[in-house]
Parts: sequence; C-alpha cells; structure tokens
Amino acid sequence: MCTGWGAAAQAQRPPAPRRVDLQAPDGIVLKATYFAAGAPGPGVLLFHQSNRTRGSWDDVSARLAAAGIHALAVDSRGHGDSGGHDNATDPDRAGAERRRLGDLDAAYGFLVAQRGVRREVIGIAGAGALGVSDAVETARRHPAEVKSLALLSGETLRPGIEFLRRATRLPALFVVSDADEYPPTVEAMELLYVSASSPAKKLVHYPAPHEAPWLWYEPFDVGKVPAGGHHGTDMFATHPELLEIVVGWLATTLVATPGHAPADPLAAAAILNRLQIPGGAAEVTRQLLDARAEDPRAQLFPEISAGIVGFDFLRAGDTKSAIEVLELVALAYAQSADAHDNLADACLAAGQRERARQEAEKALAILDSRAAASSWSDTPERRAEIRRDAEKVLRQLGVAR
Repeated sequence: MCTGWGAAAQAQRPPAPRRVDLQAPDGIVLKATYFAAGAPGPGVLLFHQSNRTRGSWDDVSARLAAAGIHALAVDSRGHGDSGGHDNATDPDRAGAERRRLGDLDAAYGFLVAQRGVRREVIGIAGAGALGVSDAVETARRHPAEVKSLALLSGETLRPGIEFLRRATRLPALFVVSDADEYPPTVEAMELLYVSASSPAKKLVHYPAPHEAPWLWYEPFDVGKVPAGGHHGTDMFATHPELLEIVVGWLATTLVATPGHAPADPLAAAAILNRLQIPGGAAEVTRQLLDARAEDPRAQLFPEISAGIVGFDFLRAGDTKSAIEVLELVALAYAQSADAHDNLADACLAAGQRERARQEAEKALAILDSRAAASSWSDTPERRAEIRRDAEKVLRQLGVAR
C-alpha cells in the first residue's frame, strides 16, 4: 500500500470542519460534518454503524482532509442529530427503503457539489450493518464515479453482493474482528470479500480465540449488547493502526492511484494456484492481456507472490515452467528490476544466454534510472542485492560492464 499520503498530509492545511444540513427528498433534515481539504481533490462519504453517529468517523475525516481528500460524515435518519425515524425499524418497509435511497442521494449530491471535490473520484466508507449497506448501495448507484470502498464489520443484501461481484475493477478494503460483538459479522464480511470480484481488494482480519456469543441484532434495540471495541469504528481504539490502514487505503485508491490498489495474494489466490499447474502461465497471460485491453494499469496478481512461484519451479529444476511464470511477471511488472533479474536467472539456468544477458541488462538499466527496484521493495539493501545478482549473471556470460 502506498504511504506517500503522509507527505501530502503535512503539505495540506485544511480549513476547520463545519456542520451542515442536508435536506432529504421528503423534507427531513440530515445533519452532517464536512471536512474540506485544503486544495481540489477526491471526496469520501462516510456512513456510521447503528449504535454510533457520524462523530465516530471524525479522526478518519480529519486525516483524509489533511491528505487532500474532502470528507463528509452523515448522521443517518433517526440517528444522532438527524431528524426522522430510523429506516431499519420503520414498519413501512417500502416507504423506508424509498426514504433511505433518497437520504443516500442527498448525501452524495451534497458531497460532489462542493467546491474543489473531484466528482469523478469518490470513495465510500461504511461501518456496521447500517453503514456497510449504505456504502455499497451508494457505490451501486454511482459505479462510474466511485473508485474505492472501505467496509468495516457489516453486510449488505443481495443487490449489493451482486454489485460487488460485477464490479471487477473496484478496489475494496474489508475489515472485521473475530471478537465482533454482533456475530455472525465475521462470516458476513468474509462473504462480501469472497463475492467481490476485483483483484484490488484487501482483507484485514483481526483474530481472536473464539467468536463472541450471539446476544442480539445490531440494528435493533441499541444498547442490548455491551460494546467491546471490536465492531465497526470502535476498532480504531482497540487497534490504533487501523486508522492509518483505512486512511492509507483511501489515499492510495483515490489520490496516488485513483481506482487502483496493489493486487493482494488472497484476492489473487485462484490465479496464483493456476500458475502452479501446466499451462497456467499461458492462461493467466491471456487474462492479463484481456484486462489490460480495458484498463492498461490492471494487475491480476502481486509481483512477489508470482515471483516466488516462478523461483520455486527454478529451484526444483523445472526451468521451462520457471521461465513461463517469470516471463509473465516481467510482462505484468515491466518496470521492475527485480522481475527482469529473476527472469535473467531462469534464462541462464536454461542455457538461454542471449536472453539472460538482455534481462540482466534491463534490470541494471532500471536501477541506473533510479526507478523503483520493484513493486514490493525499494530499499537500498534490496537494490544492492538485485544489482549484485544481475552483474553476476553478466560475469557468468563473460559480458564486461
């Protein structure tokens, strides 16, 4: 994950947050807090869980604004300072759903209408059953503009799951704790994660010896279940690093690489498994080329994970399979010195001397250009190790440098 958002945070001086009123289509006033960034940039809409209010997102919103991202946190109807009755407990189910969608549209419309907000680059974050459902539904209603999701401890209904299944290019962060006070939240979040088809997804799963006992439903009769710090935005206090994870995710997918996130090994599990069977590399190569035809920046697997597969073949003496996999890695990560160096090693082992020379020289040229050594590591130590190995390949080939 990109950490460059920290420098952006230091450079921005956002104005103080301000309380705003949003008018729903039926006239109900929804209360919200708007955290403007100090310069034009993306926007993020934040929805709270049913036992909290918009204030539970304050720390995230302030950091987003400092990172150049305009943030709007909204009190849902019947919660916090907002008027009306809670849609989840309204016996008029059809009317409640109509009002809920109107509320979501009012919040989204306010955010994208604000000065400086890049309305084509929007992120949505949601916590709990209420917030996650609202976040996914808002993304479903604006698929072209929403470029990132961050979902904590919740679930969504069938239309939302189908949307995640169809959204093959939507980066999404999923966060859950085994100790969540509202089981089966873990299983619900895992279902969302496996349903999401984008390879740009990440699961943060906090383990516990066992799941918490079921006591009551989250959206109803708030207060029946004692808070334990393991549900939704409550996790920011229990797991302080989560704040940076969520802000970093949104900054990466909205500022550094809008609509894109590094491929994750868990998300790419099927592809990594396919690379380990005969013909798998050729099949994945076709998939990559198809994906690149739609999105030139698409990545289907992490560089390092696929590189390990290729080197495992090489260590086992299967140079043919090693070259097939490492060629794919070098294609996917063409600007990685590490990828070309690994391919040079495999070609040398296979007796492909000219190809080995070409790949080693590519690796050294990338290092000499001061570009990043790879997608996963660019430390001085790693750069030095790649250089040593590439130069070793050239020496074995009798090439002076």
